[in-house]
Amino acid sequence: MKKVLFVATVVKTHIMEFHIPYLKMFKEMGWETAVAAKNDYEVPEDCVIPYCDTYYNIQFERNPMALGNIKAYKCLKKVIDEGEYDIIHCHTPVGAMMTRLAAKQARKKGTKRKKGTKRKKGTKVLYTAHGFHFFKGASAVNWLVYYPVEKWLSRYTDVLITINKEDYARAQTFKAGKVCYVPGVGIDLKRFSVGHVNRNEKLSEMGVDSKDFVLLSVGELIPRKNHEVVLRAIARLKQSKHYERLSYVICGRGTYEPELKRLADELGIAEHVHFLGYRSDIAEICNCCDLFVFMSHQEGLPVALMEAMACGIPVLCSNIRGNTDLIENNVSGLIADNTPEGVEKAIMYMLENDKLREQMAEEAMKHIKKFDLVQVEQQMYKIYQEVLA
Repeated sequence: MKKVLFVATVVKTHIMEFHIPYLKMFKEMGWETAVAAKNDYEVPEDCVIPYCDTYYNIQFERNPMALGNIKAYKCLKKVIDEGEYDIIHCHTPVGAMMTRLAAKQARKKGTKRKKGTKRKKGTKVLYTAHGFHFFKGASAVNWLVYYPVEKWLSRYTDVLITINKEDYARAQTFKAGKVCYVPGVGIDLKRFSVGHVNRNEKLSEMGVDSKDFVLLSVGELIPRKNHEVVLRAIARLKQSKHYERLSYVICGRGTYEPELKRLADELGIAEHVHFLGYRSDIAEICNCCDLFVFMSHQEGLPVALMEAMACGIPVLCSNIRGNTDLIENNVSGLIADNTPEGVEKAIMYMLENDKLREQMAEEAMKHIKKFDLVQVEQQMYKIYQEVLA
């Protein structure tokens, strides 16, 4: 029986979010499946991974320099050396770095099996880069640290998969066996066809007046997601005739939440801002809001933005890699300067153009079909088959 191992830094916020369809794919092909990742559930017993035969709780640390990663590397290498996997598919910077180093021996042809015989083929290592840390506009430190490491590690990569056009172009200079472009991890469009949602009831449940023009952001509450610029833009709208009927809904958790709440208080806009925490009903919430605002500083190919497009909510976003793979400015959404002034101007423009918002939402729903999970799964299936040929 053929065997596959998926590696990522964490289970709950990565494996469970993005890779269950692919574990299912391998199970349906008759493969034995395994996952190596840190159990990041608040209640450890909740960590149950569908379509996974064997789970290895590897204590990865997100910081590549953390001492705990030495032990994590040793544990992962043992899993790989003893597992005799046909394919290892690694994700996330730390998980992928350790996997490619730990699998150097396993990739070689003729590696001895546990029974003493030799394998005809070595393990094939695939790495999906969910957005390189070096990109147009990234800091010099990111380029000095991450670029040479990724380029060096690419020589231990049979297939390097990129999910946006900028990364794909840059990876052409790397030493990977093959470089592919796949449009993200795929989005299940059927999940976002929720039908009619009672706007009044849903917004009331969220503490929002149904007469308001409702802005929505979805994402982890960390500086990189840049919710701050939206708060400052709303503060600049205080003199606008629309301000009293403006609400901003934020879905997500994160370490930056206290700082964002403090900023909303300082700006005097707290009563217009609603922190909802983690939500499992994003599709319903999207269908009740008027404008999706996504001003992140850095993305690979943002799932939250893809979900908003699939729900048919007009989009306002920043001019960064990933966003520009999804949004054509003034056609399927609006791309704005990532400043309080730029966002303020863009919100007003969208708020005062009902017909334009409707047209953009329709175009976005058409465009997002290219990123449907079914199509992405077909591309990944082809890559898996080719790497084994």
